[in-house]
Amino acid sequence: MVIVGIIAVCVVLAVLAFFVPRLSRHPERGTQRTLGVGSRAGSKAPGPLGRLFSKPFRSSSKAVGSSGSAGRRARGHMPF
Repeated sequence: MVIVGIIAVCVVLAVLAFFVPRLSRHPERGTQRTLGVGSRAGSKAPGPLGRLFSKPFRSSSKAVGSSGSAGRRARGHMPF
Protein backbone atom coordinates (compact mmCIF):
# COMPACT_ATOMS: atom_id res chain seq x y z
CA MET A 1 0.00 0.00 0.00
CA VAL A 2 2.86 2.35 0.77
CA ILE A 3 4.41 1.66 -2.63
CA VAL A 4 1.17 2.65 -4.34
CA GLY A 5 1.10 5.85 -2.26
CA ILE A 6 4.65 6.80 -3.25
CA ILE A 7 3.90 6.10 -6.91
CA ALA A 8 0.78 8.27 -6.70
CA VAL A 9 2.75 11.11 -5.09
CA CYS A 10 5.41 10.85 -7.82
CA VAL A 11 2.79 10.98 -10.58
CA VAL A 12 1.02 13.95 -9.00
CA LEU A 13 4.31 15.82 -8.57
CA ALA A 14 5.36 15.11 -12.16
CA VAL A 15 2.04 16.41 -13.50
CA LEU A 16 2.14 19.41 -11.19
CA ALA A 17 5.73 20.15 -12.20
CA PHE A 18 4.78 19.99 -15.85
CA PHE A 19 1.83 22.37 -15.62
CA VAL A 20 2.96 24.77 -12.88
CA PRO A 21 6.72 24.34 -12.35
CA ARG A 22 7.14 27.06 -9.74
CA LEU A 23 4.27 25.84 -7.58
CA SER A 24 5.54 22.26 -7.65
CA ARG A 25 8.65 22.96 -5.58
CA HIS A 26 6.84 23.43 -2.26
CA PRO A 27 4.95 20.10 -2.31
CA GLU A 28 8.11 18.34 -3.50
CA ARG A 29 10.16 19.74 -0.62
CA GLY A 30 7.41 18.93 1.86
CA THR A 31 7.23 15.34 0.69
CA GLN A 32 11.01 15.00 0.81
CA ARG A 33 11.07 16.49 4.33
CA THR A 34 8.44 13.98 5.48
CA LEU A 35 10.35 11.08 3.97
CA GLY A 36 13.54 12.39 5.56
CA VAL A 37 11.92 12.21 8.98
CA GLY A 38 11.04 8.57 8.33
CA SER A 39 14.57 7.85 7.14
CA ARG A 40 16.10 9.40 10.22
CA ALA A 41 13.72 7.51 12.50
CA GLY A 42 14.47 4.23 10.74
CA SER A 43 18.22 4.76 10.92
CA LYS A 44 18.12 4.85 14.71
CA ALA A 45 17.65 1.09 14.81
CA PRO A 46 20.82 -0.72 15.85
CA GLY A 47 23.32 -2.08 13.35
CA PRO A 48 22.28 -3.27 9.91
CA LEU A 49 18.62 -2.89 10.79
CA GLY A 50 19.06 0.89 10.73
CA ARG A 51 20.22 0.83 7.13
CA LEU A 52 17.49 -1.64 6.23
CA PHE A 53 14.71 0.46 7.79
CA SER A 54 15.88 3.79 6.37
CA LYS A 55 16.53 2.61 2.80
CA PRO A 56 12.88 2.67 1.57
CA PHE A 57 12.53 6.26 2.73
CA ARG A 58 15.77 7.34 1.04
CA SER A 59 14.87 5.70 -2.27
CA SER A 60 11.35 7.16 -2.11
CA SER A 61 12.79 10.62 -1.53
CA LYS A 62 15.06 10.22 -4.56
CA ALA A 63 12.07 9.09 -6.65
CA VAL A 64 10.03 12.13 -5.59
CA GLY A 65 12.88 14.47 -6.48
CA SER A 66 13.51 12.88 -9.85
CA SER A 67 9.83 12.87 -10.84
CA GLY A 68 9.52 16.57 -10.02
CA SER A 69 12.65 17.47 -11.95
CA ALA A 70 11.56 15.29 -14.88
CA GLY A 71 8.26 17.18 -15.09
CA ARG A 72 10.03 20.54 -15.06
CA ARG A 73 12.57 19.33 -17.60
CA ALA A 74 9.80 18.07 -19.92
CA ARG A 75 8.08 21.43 -19.60
CA GLY A 76 11.31 23.16 -20.65
CA HIS A 77 11.49 21.09 -23.83
CA MET A 78 7.98 22.02 -24.95
CA PRO A 79 7.81 24.55 -27.81
CA PHE A 80 5.17 26.75 -26.11
